[in-house]
Amino acid sequence: MAKFLIVEARFYDHLNDMLLDGAKAALEAVGHEHEMLTVPGALEVPGAISLAIDSGEYDGYVALGVVLRGETYHFEIVSNESARGIMALTLDGAAIGNGIITVENEAQALARADKGQKDKGGEAAKAAIAMYELGQRFAG
Repeated sequence: MAKFLIVEARFYDHLNDMLLDGAKAALEAVGHEHEMLTVPGALEVPGAISLAIDSGEYDGYVALGVVLRGETYHFEIVSNESARGIMALTLDGAAIGNGIITVENEAQALARADKGQKDKGGEAAKAAIAMYELGQRFAG
């Protein structure tokens, strides 16, 4: 049994709840433990995961959040930089599933967050589990 940290950028409560339900269900379905950490936004997710990695308490991480396109360039910065930060940690060997969804509108977010539809929270947790298992395989 591994221990995962779910780091959520809690900005859209109803959408985050759906992502979180999917992630928890996927982890619990295979018997892994999980804890939750909430950060203000998607840009803070990689930093929080980095701090958690340094603690050595967790075997893997699930990043969750919703970024909706707005009227300014801020959408691109948030979506690109949060993904870049998560990828950098992954390339350093962290087992992370990226469930930060970046969409044009709330309807797209609902379809992706809903466990009965695209279940991106569950998919992110499954990706984190797969990366953890791959790390275990190469560790010996």
